[in-house]
Amino acid sequence: MEDRAKTVRNVAILLLLAAVVAYVPGGGRAAATVQTILGVAFMFGLGLAGLYFYRQHRTTIYGLGDRRRAVLYSAVGVAAVTLAAKPRMWQTSFGEFVWFVLLGCVAYTLFALYRYSRSY
Repeated sequence: MEDRAKTVRNVAILLLLAAVVAYVPGGGRAAATVQTILGVAFMFGLGLAGLYFYRQHRTTIYGLGDRRRAVLYSAVGVAAVTLAAKPRMWQTSFGEFVWFVLLGCVAYTLFALYRYSRSY
């Protein structure tokens, strides 16, 4: 019975928030602000996770050598730019195709670097 009460409470909270966004003047702007804050917090968390994984695998990354490390950093940069440009690239079918090709190349590069780092 307690789970049902929690579910009803959570649905009521969601309906209240939806009503605020829909009917209170400036509610849409407030929702956009909250969405932006959450997006920035998520990106900050991803950055911290990337820093953590970099520190944990620093010796493996430096063990790749200069050329392969440059390829790794380039692939990460291409992925970041491609993901940031998604809304603009998806305005045309050719842009959507190029978006998938770029991310496929990034995935292949990261997989090839992973295999190289595990070989002896």
